[in-house]
Amino acid sequence: MTQEVEKTKIKLAIYWGAGCGGCCVSVLDVHEKLFAVIDAADIVFWPIALDIKYKDVKDMEDGFIDVCLFNGAIRNSENEEIAHLLRKKSKVLVAYGSCAHMGGIPGLANFSSKEEIFKRAYYESESTVNPEKIHPMLETEMKEGTLTLPYFYEDVLKLDDVVDVDYYLPGCPPQTERLVEVFMAIVTGAELPPKGSVVGALAKSQCDECKREKTDNKLIKEFKRPWEIEDDGKTCFLEQGVICMGPATRGGCGVRCIEGNAPCRGCYGPSEGITDPGAKMMSAIATMIDSNDPEEIERIIAQIDDLAGTLYRFSLPSSYLRRKIMQNKNEQGDNMQGERKQNKNRKVNQKEMFY
Repeated sequence: MTQEVEKTKIKLAIYWGAGCGGCCVSVLDVHEKLFAVIDAADIVFWPIALDIKYKDVKDMEDGFIDVCLFNGAIRNSENEEIAHLLRKKSKVLVAYGSCAHMGGIPGLANFSSKEEIFKRAYYESESTVNPEKIHPMLETEMKEGTLTLPYFYEDVLKLDDVVDVDYYLPGCPPQTERLVEVFMAIVTGAELPPKGSVVGALAKSQCDECKREKTDNKLIKEFKRPWEIEDDGKTCFLEQGVICMGPATRGGCGVRCIEGNAPCRGCYGPSEGITDPGAKMMSAIATMIDSNDPEEIERIIAQIDDLAGTLYRFSLPSSYLRRKIMQNKNEQGDNMQGERKQNKNRKVNQKEMFY
């Protein structure tokens, strides 16, 4: 009678920083393939699903976690603290999803100062009734003890702004098929690409995968929102005057947005050879405008609703722009490195504001 050799499972951690939770849901979206994941891995840390505390992670030996999928951007001091902790405890750290990869949707906050954000959220929004101007505090004394909140940074950062990242798995969220492929490659001992590589995606652009009909005639007199056209389901969105981020975006998602008759939004990040997808799209748009008259060109560009938000929807913190230029030194505050260093050394008092 032979004894079965017990398979050694890898230790998997999943964590979210500043994000919506969609990346965590995408892990569950593997459906029946979840059994293959569970068969190959023990999940040792996943705050939304398992009752494992930060203290438990701190007690782990360095390198105890084989693979950590870190999703979400770095928005506050807690996000950064746990990023450093998981980097220390993990052999392989993966920036999982657009927010960890490039800053993502939360990164659009870099178009505002944190003071503007908190004034809007706590004082000025249409749904806010706050005549006493009550706002969050870093520390609040209660009879049960002291309640604390993390320090809110001026900038939204991507994961590799604060720790060393081994791989990037893009998407908002990453396609589950790609997640399973990457995960199984790790557990089976397949040869992995060089450190710092984008995995679970293609080197070529979305346009190379897209089945819509394209011609060389991309001269536009008018830009439109998707609901303003009668889409025939087969003509290139750009040729219909609709902004599609396909030319500047890495393939690998199966062009699912386009297959659903919606233009690409750019969540898979820049294709190989492109550093800034927003700048790439600005260049593409410039070649499409069918006019040499400056006033007409300005009128055509003005038809693009929220140009900066459209082109940098997922990538502002990783772009050349990075953030809004502040009006003055007082509004700008310390640079991010100085602010983060100051936060680590700060002595918080009860009256100090959250921001």
